[in-house]
Amino acid sequence: MNQIMAKPDFWDRNQEEIARLNQESASMRENIEQWDKFHQQVEDARLLAEMAFEENDASTLKDVEQDVTQLEKEIQQLEMRSLLGGPDDQRNAIIAINAGAGGTEAQDWVEMLFRMYLRWCESHDMDSSVLDYLAGEEAGVKNVTFTVNGPYAYGYLKSEHGIHRMVRVSPFDATGRRHTSFASVSVLPEVGTDIEIIVDEKDLRIDTFRASGPGGQHVNKTSSAIRITHLPTNIVVQCQNEKSQHRNKEMAMKVLRARLYEIEREKQEKVKQERHQNQKEIAWGSQIRSYVFNPYRLVKDHRTNVEVGNLERVMDGDIDMFIDAYLRLKKA
Repeated sequence: MNQIMAKPDFWDRNQEEIARLNQESASMRENIEQWDKFHQQVEDARLLAEMAFEENDASTLKDVEQDVTQLEKEIQQLEMRSLLGGPDDQRNAIIAINAGAGGTEAQDWVEMLFRMYLRWCESHDMDSSVLDYLAGEEAGVKNVTFTVNGPYAYGYLKSEHGIHRMVRVSPFDATGRRHTSFASVSVLPEVGTDIEIIVDEKDLRIDTFRASGPGGQHVNKTSSAIRITHLPTNIVVQCQNEKSQHRNKEMAMKVLRARLYEIEREKQEKVKQERHQNQKEIAWGSQIRSYVFNPYRLVKDHRTNVEVGNLERVMDGDIDMFIDAYLRLKKA
């Protein structure tokens, strides 16, 4: 039986609590220092603008405008971070994208979403690493699992958990018909060393197989790929991206522990959900967001009603407006 267990020793528990409080204190100090820095930058920009007006210096005014625009963006990011207060928000994220209804079209949709999230990671200076990648027979990707490492990665990306729907004229349909495709995005917090997940080896079936895929940046051809089946829950995870069997097993176990942790978390959340009947359960067919390519171009989040007409901007990784609206909705 899987359990999330605290260390029994009182001293260890006390040390863990002290470490948690120190981490929270450091985070608060960082926010205060950042806010003081912004305040000083605003004052500097105001004084410089006043001097430029007096001197009729158009060049300096243009520089001040650029500085204020950048400062506004940084303040918005700090404000968004203030919305992150969940117990796992500071953790790294594990994301799995799986093709749903739609065949080759759905697999192409998975690849498009994968690219979108990679571009988001790049724009936020977060590292990503592919754990598992299964290419489609004709095009696209059947499923992909990857990690996102960076400050508050899970806190930001948890808003992406759910079903994503795409509507477009399929390039794979010779008749030019419009298709609707679905992809499931699962976002989990990476379980750290401060949470102990007890997994009985007798509950695991471990299989090895030869890695397959397009190669290149996604996967290395190797005979040391690992597939782990957790028999009590029937959870299956696999990793084939690393060259050594030991490393692949280590990464697969990391994903398994994250999923087991999520199950325990969902049990605790179930009580809260019963008190809030208006919260919609995420299930196949109840999409959280629609991406319409034809006959018009629009991305709409069905939870927050945020709409964006610039589809290319969203597919290039600019999804912060959806993340911000979701975090504000949850906070409210």
